[in-house]
Amino acid sequence: MADKKMVEQITSMEEDFAQWYTDVVLKAELIGYTSVKGCMAIKPAGYAIWELIQKQLDERFKAAGVQNVYMPMFIPESLLEKEKDHVEGFAPEVAWVTYGGLQKLQERLCVRPTSETLFCDFYKNDIQSYRDLPKVYNQWCNVVRWEKETRPFLRSREFLWQEGHTAHATAEEAEERTIQMLNEYADFAEQVLAIPVIKGRKTEKEKFAGAEATYTIEALMHDGKALQSGTSHNFGDGFAKAFGIQFTDKDNKLKYVHQTSWGVTTRLIGALIMVHGDNSGLVLPPKVAPTQVVIIPIQQRKEGVLDKAYELKDRLSNFRVKVDDTDKSPGWKFAEAEMRGIPVRVEIGPKDIEAGKCVLARRDTGEKLECALDDLEAKIAELMETIQKDMLEKARKHRESHTYVAKNMEEMGNILNNTPGFVKAMWCGCQECEDKIKEQFAATSRCMPFEQETLSDTCVCCGKPAKKMVYWGKAY
Repeated sequence: MADKKMVEQITSMEEDFAQWYTDVVLKAELIGYTSVKGCMAIKPAGYAIWELIQKQLDERFKAAGVQNVYMPMFIPESLLEKEKDHVEGFAPEVAWVTYGGLQKLQERLCVRPTSETLFCDFYKNDIQSYRDLPKVYNQWCNVVRWEKETRPFLRSREFLWQEGHTAHATAEEAEERTIQMLNEYADFAEQVLAIPVIKGRKTEKEKFAGAEATYTIEALMHDGKALQSGTSHNFGDGFAKAFGIQFTDKDNKLKYVHQTSWGVTTRLIGALIMVHGDNSGLVLPPKVAPTQVVIIPIQQRKEGVLDKAYELKDRLSNFRVKVDDTDKSPGWKFAEAEMRGIPVRVEIGPKDIEAGKCVLARRDTGEKLECALDDLEAKIAELMETIQKDMLEKARKHRESHTYVAKNMEEMGNILNNTPGFVKAMWCGCQECEDKIKEQFAATSRCMPFEQETLSDTCVCCGKPAKKMVYWGKAY
């Protein structure tokens, strides 16, 4: 029974979303488990998605004046401890190196959980005068955080990311860069990943350890849970003071720089899976699909069929195209193409060739259409744009229909326990209320959105006057 659909091996998302997710990452061959607990091997199909994310983000960074650098992966303990909030925030998840070869190290080195302290140490010597500013650096690298609970892409002990670290002469410039990079992330999520996001600021409780302000893009997954999908932090001059990063300004006075940092990770691949995937497997937006078109020859042993398939591949050289010429049955190939999330499938057999046409199938909607072979290039180009746009629209509709308003704790509990999604509710600004909501419903404040609304005058929790409208949710 080689024809049994691969998809029967996927647990349905309605039955068990977590198991569905694991099934998809394994069956679509995005990752493999390793002998290192909590660390994954990213397979070619998974890494190809990361390369497309990296390439397109990097182009955007360069257009925004960012330069790439590389810093060491080890941070001396004394350096990590220079900024109090920062070290306290990261201490529980740091991995330490204590030996170099056979020698015990005089000072422990941590494997970077993030590189603020190293960049600060570097900037301290690299920045002397206002002429050296701004510094707008980024690095693509790996980081290690010793997480207790891990899940492929969403939370692993080692993950890949980019971290931008910038230094500026003024507070205004730093804030401007912080928001600029958040907007880049939001635009990238929507235009490239087809994932709609909420832009906003994190509360004091949820902000980055050592930052003055943390801004975030929050996405809603198919199961109604939130996923923090990118963050941008304004550090003010706190790190500069801790590390002594000073410069001589135009007025000949010594001043501290103002810094920012911002990052997105391989977690974005997890977001792609959970926002767009279905019970047949992955559904990838064309812009990050390693294979955009798969050509499946029908009755490929018949004369001329494979030749035609390869001829079509050559004609579609503007796209990432594969011909599936394996000896499996067409039905099996269809299921595999669906599992891998390939946006468009082209079916071509002897009868099609004779009639000068082929059949196109859309992965996102399952819709099939006939296409004259003469029109193939134009039709595929048009489909790529349509699919990209429709996928964003579909995800946006899903988010809107799973965004609720709560005026009191009872309403909030009802929504969070029975209809998962984003909950918009007013907040007085006190951490006690935030803690209470977390305690009662296992939900956290996701962000205070830039687009504020007044849903009521009182805090959802304590009934005192409200200061901010906040998005709340259960999160990954």
